[in-house]
Amino acid sequence: MNRVFLNIGPITIYWYSLTMMTAVLIGIFLAIREAKKVGLKSYLEDLLFYIVLFGITGARLYYIIFQFDSYRDDLLSIFKIWEGGLAIYGAVIAGFLTIVWYAKKHDESIIATTDIVVPSLILGQAIGRWGNFFNSEAHGGIVTRTFLENLHIPKFIIDGMYINGNYYHPTFLYESLWCLIGFVLLLIIRKITKRKKGIVTYSYFIWYGIGRMMIEGLRTDSLYIGDIRVSQLVSIVLVVVGIIGILVSMIKRKEVRK
Repeated sequence: MNRVFLNIGPITIYWYSLTMMTAVLIGIFLAIREAKKVGLKSYLEDLLFYIVLFGITGARLYYIIFQFDSYRDDLLSIFKIWEGGLAIYGAVIAGFLTIVWYAKKHDESIIATTDIVVPSLILGQAIGRWGNFFNSEAHGGIVTRTFLENLHIPKFIIDGMYINGNYYHPTFLYESLWCLIGFVLLLIIRKITKRKKGIVTYSYFIWYGIGRMMIEGLRTDSLYIGDIRVSQLVSIVLVVVGIIGILVSMIKRKEVRK
């Protein structure tokens, strides 16, 4: 798989970088459009700058923390994010903390803000996963070509999953499709619940957490704490928080009706 999209003199543009930038720009566009509907356009435009900045930083730091031995002898390679090594959970955590800080600073609702952002986030994840495809990373275990053909996926994906003499599970594709379905579901939930605070955010936690927990079990490049896959642990926490959040919201609404 050719990682380079375009060479312009000394400047090299990588497919990975292009994919990530596309994901960010589309996510920003959708978030601002939703914020405009609820009268928070100016507030969110400024917030998104910090979310992108700290989100990318958090994604890289999260990855480096668990893979530091790979960078110990070449610290400058820490900054080579175009080679891969961005952990989405690091971006989610950093982004959430950024929202908490910014929302409190401007006296806005934290949960209402995350409700606006998470549909854009999960769509960005769906797009961003293709960066892993172009970098031939974040794949699953060895499979046969016949297995991949039986999935009825495009030939270019099957060919792209032939890495160093073996075919691998296209886990990037599994997660991309899961996130794309999740994006549609979140839009439906937002419409049905009429923007009731928290429901969209908690639904994201549950949907993405379940999907990532299952897909992570297939991957060969997981980050570990001892024998525990970090992403599966974080996913469990997300699902639990999401379920509790929805239950609490339902209880509060019932009390209000009384």
